[in-house]
Amino acid sequence: MKYAVVGAGAMGLRYGLLLQEEAGLDVDFVEPTQGSVDVIKAQGDVVYRSVDHEDKTPIKVNIYSPEEYEGTPDVWIFFMKQMQLADALKRLQPKFQKGQTALAAMNGMGHIEKIQEYFDDEHIIGGTAMIATILNNFGDVDFIGETSSVYANLTQKPSKVMDEVQKDFQAAGLNPSYSENFMGTLLTKVAFNAVENSIATMFQARMGHLIQYKDFVSKIAAPLVAEVYAGTKAAGIELIETEQEMLEQVDYVSRVGNPLHFPSMYQDFVKGRPTEVDYINGYLADLAEKNGVPAPNQRLITSLVHLAEAMREFNPPVNKLAQPEK
Repeated sequence: MKYAVVGAGAMGLRYGLLLQEEAGLDVDFVEPTQGSVDVIKAQGDVVYRSVDHEDKTPIKVNIYSPEEYEGTPDVWIFFMKQMQLADALKRLQPKFQKGQTALAAMNGMGHIEKIQEYFDDEHIIGGTAMIATILNNFGDVDFIGETSSVYANLTQKPSKVMDEVQKDFQAAGLNPSYSENFMGTLLTKVAFNAVENSIATMFQARMGHLIQYKDFVSKIAAPLVAEVYAGTKAAGIELIETEQEMLEQVDYVSRVGNPLHFPSMYQDFVKGRPTEVDYINGYLADLAEKNGVPAPNQRLITSLVHLAEAMREFNPPVNKLAQPEK
């Protein structure tokens, strides 16, 4: 199949380059941020890819703004920030064609409802990617650690397109798996991010640094995770991991899987951009409260991240992305 990746940021570049270079597939990049398009074109339609901070390699790509794109992909892959997606979809609306599939494995929640305005439910795939990637600059990406991802059709039924996606993503080294639990799949990743992304951002810490605090799982992660599972249970949603498995994942990923990684929320934070905390911790607090379950920890974390954003004016954060781990 032919793919168009919307968003040439960290994850968009990782997916697109793996599909292009490892699976040998036809991939276009559609980048709504003009500054990014300009940089990549100025580099000769090249992006630079490193792996675990090493072997920086130039790779030729097809890069377009939404307005100039004329391709006809089988699958659109969306990797935008939640707050940027609505505008990108609106700009791309004239390009969408009947029968095309939209796939999104974005952080946070809120994107599926926006995509439903342009694609029918039978052609929407949601996913979660346990994949660490850093965008050093426009057109300069660093692949960190291993890959693991899960995908589900919005209809929660098998499909030919899903079969093809699984095959292509396997060839690309994205290590995909298939689920028929759509909301449970998406919210499992949101639950993980509600711990790792938000806490690491506030304390400007690598994931491996957090776990050095001996009570991180029991006193920080556990109360946040407990609120997620109480809220999703009240909403009639079953996550694809148990509460205990989620805590074990927090420990494993922090300690073994990606200890050197700075989450994407931190990457936004240190570059002076708004974070997606409202679409992660805020979303989980809203879901719980809507179903009669209190979520004071999720609500407090949301407010504290916004406070940290406001405090950048008085205490500018340090961009540690390119610094070696100490």
